[in-house]
Amino acid sequence: MDIQAEKLDLIRWLTEVTEPSVIKSFIALKEKEQNDWWDDISEIEKEQIAEGLAQADRGEVIPHKEVMAKYQKWLSK
Repeated sequence: MDIQAEKLDLIRWLTEVTEPSVIKSFIALKEKEQNDWWDDISEIEKEQIAEGLAQADRGEVIPHKEVMAKYQKWLSK
């Protein structure tokens, strides 16, 4: 079944739901979908992300290949 048909099937089903807890679950899911992950992280996490971006802008990065080579011994376990 394609996604549009699935969505229509859900809409039909939802119009017949009478259980308040099911409706509340869908409302909670909708609200969660609308939230930006940035709003859900701590100020410390935001500061760390900003610092990481600033380091990248300054060219203070380590190539992926180099990191993988350095930590290869832990990856094989």
